[in-house]
Amino acid sequence: MTDQQLFLVVVLLLLGSALGYFLRQFLASKRAKAVEQIIKKQLEEAKSKATDLVLKAQEKAASLLERAGLEEKERKNQLLKLEERLLKKEEVLERQLNEIRIKDEQNQKLAKELEAAKKEIDDLRNEAMSQLEKVSGFSKEEAKEILLKDVRGQYQKELSQAFEKLEKERREKLEKKALEIMTTAIQRLSRSHVATVTTTAFNLKSEDLKGKIIGREGRNIRALERLTGVELIIDETPDSLVISSFDPVRREVTKLALEKLIADGRIQPAKIEEKVEEAKQEINKRVVEEGEKAAYELGIYDLPKEIIQLLGRLYFRFSFGQNVLLHSIETAYLASMIASELGLNAEAAKKAGLVHDIGKAIDYEVEGSHVELGRRILKKYGIEEEIIKAIESHHEEYPFSTSESFIVAAADAISAARPGARRDNLENYLKRLEELEKIASSFKGVKNAYAISAGRELRVFVEPEKIDDFGALQLARDIAIKIESELKYPGEIKVTIIRETKAVEYAK
Repeated sequence: MTDQQLFLVVVLLLLGSALGYFLRQFLASKRAKAVEQIIKKQLEEAKSKATDLVLKAQEKAASLLERAGLEEKERKNQLLKLEERLLKKEEVLERQLNEIRIKDEQNQKLAKELEAAKKEIDDLRNEAMSQLEKVSGFSKEEAKEILLKDVRGQYQKELSQAFEKLEKERREKLEKKALEIMTTAIQRLSRSHVATVTTTAFNLKSEDLKGKIIGREGRNIRALERLTGVELIIDETPDSLVISSFDPVRREVTKLALEKLIADGRIQPAKIEEKVEEAKQEINKRVVEEGEKAAYELGIYDLPKEIIQLLGRLYFRFSFGQNVLLHSIETAYLASMIASELGLNAEAAKKAGLVHDIGKAIDYEVEGSHVELGRRILKKYGIEEEIIKAIESHHEEYPFSTSESFIVAAADAISAARPGARRDNLENYLKRLEELEKIASSFKGVKNAYAISAGRELRVFVEPEKIDDFGALQLARDIAIKIESELKYPGEIKVTIIRETKAVEYAK
């Protein structure tokens, strides 16, 4: 390449660079003008919006000022009106105070005049009394006494006759009303009465069972009598035997045990002991069921389970031949009806009627009357004081303290007085048998004691480790002597002491 060509290339590069530079400057200037115009336009728009906002703010401020002025004016008007009302009330009060002040002055003036008049009247009365005393010759007190004496003498007889007549009419009306209430209650309640007996007939499926029950040399029947405390009478009556005992619980246990033994088929002493124990447990369950049944029948659901259990024991308790639980249910119904007729607390009377004989469930185990025992039981298990007061007077051991106590006593008497409800001779007979067993049980070493054969025999089972054979002879004599000294009875009573030792061991 020649120098001229090189120079030409350099010149062209310089011209291109200059041209590019001026072109960029031109474009940059043009872009800057466009941006400036945009900014100017935005500034103008912002100024326009600001002007609008200022105008709107001025308009709103003017509106608020106008509204505030109106409200201020309205408040001023209200304050003026309130001030006017207060001024008027103040004027009225001032006027009333003036009137009261005037009336007070007038009243004081009248009081002074009345006081003066009263003093004048007292002076005149005293003067008149002194003149009367001078004329009559009697003082004021003497004249008063004479007058009262004359009036009393004149009207005393008439007053006493009137009081007597009123008392008689009142008594007749009360007796008539009481008779109506009791008659209504008795008519509304109709329950059957079945007096208990001391024997239970047990039907056998076949005559052959008698021999199995007796066992070889009588060992089965002896074991059954020893465990249950009853007497089994097996005679010539076909397909039946008789369970004899004054205690219905023992008879029921024996009956259940016999049913279980016959169903099992194996009748021997060990099995008898097992079935008797099962029967006792079933009777305990039945006690609870009978108590719950009685409470549910009466609609009483708040009794503790201990009270329910004691009520169930009354199912097997008899008083003068009358079932005590049925008697308690009947008393509850009667008490509730009588209380309803009188407008008293029927629910409280009903509950008290149900538990009024609860002490009889344990009176043969614990010393004390059944009323006192019943009070202690009910207090122990948190029964209301109202119920305790209602039951404590039904035999008049405690004074009648509530209306319900009178009602329970009346209901108890009505239930017991029904024809056929009770038998006195049977009750005395059962008490004698209980006393026999209590006498025997009072001696040390006695395990169980059972009165059998209608009270003509007393069987006593002793603990062999405490009483030997010679001690058994002495015990029989001591029991017989105590029976002779403490009981009255027809004929004679045979005391039998039974001492036996049982040895049990297991082969493993």
